[in-house]
Amino acid sequence: MIQLFRVSKSFGTSKALQDINLRIRKGEFVFVTGPSGAGKTTLLRLIFGTEPPTEGQILIRGINLNRIRRTSLDLLRRRMGFVFQDFKLLSRKTVFQNVAIALEVTGERPAIVRKKTHQALKAVGLSKKEELFPLQLSGGEQQRVAIARAVVNDPLILIADEPTGNLDPDITRDIMILFRSINLRGTTVIIATHSQELMKDTEQRIILLKEGRMLRER
Repeated sequence: MIQLFRVSKSFGTSKALQDINLRIRKGEFVFVTGPSGAGKTTLLRLIFGTEPPTEGQILIRGINLNRIRRTSLDLLRRRMGFVFQDFKLLSRKTVFQNVAIALEVTGERPAIVRKKTHQALKAVGLSKKEELFPLQLSGGEQQRVAIARAVVNDPLILIADEPTGNLDPDITRDIMILFRSINLRGTTVIIATHSQELMKDTEQRIILLKEGRMLRER
């Protein structure tokens, strides 16, 4: 599903990632962890295709991101969802509109947009809050909207960058249950986090980064 071969990423003279070799299988649930500045976000952005590697090769479903055309990359990214720590919701659009926009930009028919948006919001438990605006929601509810937006296209890969960093423990637990349910439907899930509590007693695969290097896996 995802393969990285000797991948490095530099920003000016600073190396964010160095010589990363990684393979993530279809349907896996993977944590990427490490201290601040370890390269977690950079790794996710490379996999999502928003940053090109300085060195090395990245393959997604056998497609080399170094050689793909921009239009083809956009099509590939439609099969991927990204959940941000700060939600990135549009404050002047309703919950429904924030999720629907992910389908509308692909040119999907209005009837399909309505159906899939309703289904995604039902899956995250927000059916009754479709007409509210983001600022009328709690932090946990806003994160659920962001997750609904990321999965409304039925992505093959779901990437989340510190998705519970601003949430309290009870809401964090609910969000992780939601991610696991998405994974059980066959979606490959990759979550970056610095929280050891989040990974406590987990059976999921853990990748540890430090100063841009991959130290070990569990």
